[in-house]
Amino acid sequence: MWEDMAAAAQTSNWQDPRLGQHATATALTNITRGLYADKANGLVTKGRPKNTPTVSSVEPPSAPMKVIVADCGDDSNWQHYRADNGQPANDGPSGRRQINAVVERQGDGAWRVTDFGIHQVGSC
Repeated sequence: MWEDMAAAAQTSNWQDPRLGQHATATALTNITRGLYADKANGLVTKGRPKNTPTVSSVEPPSAPMKVIVADCGDDSNWQHYRADNGQPANDGPSGRRQINAVVERQGDGAWRVTDFGIHQVGSC
C-alpha cells in the first residue's frame, strides 16, 4: 500500500488505479483525500517511506480474516515539495513514527488494508 501511495504521490495523482490494489474502505478514502488535497495545494511528494511491518495479531487464528499490522515507519526521506518550483514545503517534522493498520481478506480473496493510523514523530 505504501509503495502504491508513494508512486501516486510523486504527482499527487489521487485517481491512480494502483491505490485500490492494496487499500480499500477507510484506508483508501484517507489516501485519496490526502493526495487530492496535495494536488489542490500544489504539492508533490519525493522519496519513499521506509517501513518494517510486523503482524501484531490474527483473527481468528484458525482461519484468518483480519490481521493487525504494527510498523515503525520512517518518512524522513519522503517529503512534500511545491510542484511549481520544487522547493520543500516545510510541512512539519519527519522521522520514525508508529503506524497501525488493519488488513482484511476481501470477498475476492485478496488482502487489503482497510484502515490505518499514523502517530506523531518519535512514537516508536
